Amino acid sequence: MSATLRAASTVADDDNDSLPERIGTAFFSISEQLGGVGLLTGRLIKRMFPPRLDGPELWRNLHKMGVRSLPIVAVTALFTGAIMVIQAGVLIRRFGAEGLLGWGAGFATLREVGPILIALMFSGRVGANNTAELGTMKVTEQLDALSTLAIDPLSYLVLPRVISMVVTLFVLTIFGDVLALVGAALTGQALLGVSTMTFYNGFIETIRIWDLATGLIKSCFFGLVIALSSCHFGLNVSGGAPGVGRAVNASVVASASGVFVMDYFSTYLLQ
Repeated sequence: MSATLRAASTVADDDNDSLPERIGTAFFSISEQLGGVGLLTGRLIKRMFPPRLDGPELWRNLHKMGVRSLPIVAVTALFTGAIMVIQAGVLIRRFGAEGLLGWGAGFATLREVGPILIALMFSGRVGANNTAELGTMKVTEQLDALSTLAIDPLSYLVLPRVISMVVTLFVLTIFGDVLALVGAALTGQALLGVSTMTFYNGFIETIRIWDLATGLIKSCFFGLVIALSSCHFGLNVSGGAPGVGRAVNASVVASASGVFVMDYFSTYLLQ
């Protein structure tokens, strides 16, 4: 009974917290996590010069994070291209500008929608899995065992994962862009009667190389954000199995928020 009363009083105290107190708590919590990510970044940079990472672990992660993500990225990209055509089709029909369908679908897909959606899918599949793996290793003291064996956990486990995420998201974005254009062209022909030749002629005449490069540069930033967030929360798990669940949830939220924040600043700088 006393435990129940204490829990009830705690909930009541939480409910009575003023708005400034809640804002302050949230601010300091976010600052703490950002500081932790910054410290992790600095420690990883030190291990890059000269490079100190495990080669076989790097290749295992490239396969696990890249090859196994191809199906979900393919589905996401195909439907992304199709949706862009449906959205642009309203104006295309109104003004009879079939030649601009390639530009209307390709510009938004290459620069914004494609990289963001692929990054979010990548975060949900790869980032969450990475946090769970590192968190499980932390609570079962496997990371401490590596240190006991004179094996640096950051060089052996974390750095290969960070590099793998950045590289694989970059490659997956190229793969997704191609499939998105294929899906857009097929949808344009099926729904609007615009031939694939007309679609690709309009695309080639209006889309610049920089439009493609912008999306690919963003994908590198997104991959770095997802990698650092997932590794940071995985390495700082506490509280056993429930702590792993909380870390995975926090990692997904932080990665998604970081992707949109990074997209804002990169869009401003790369326009």
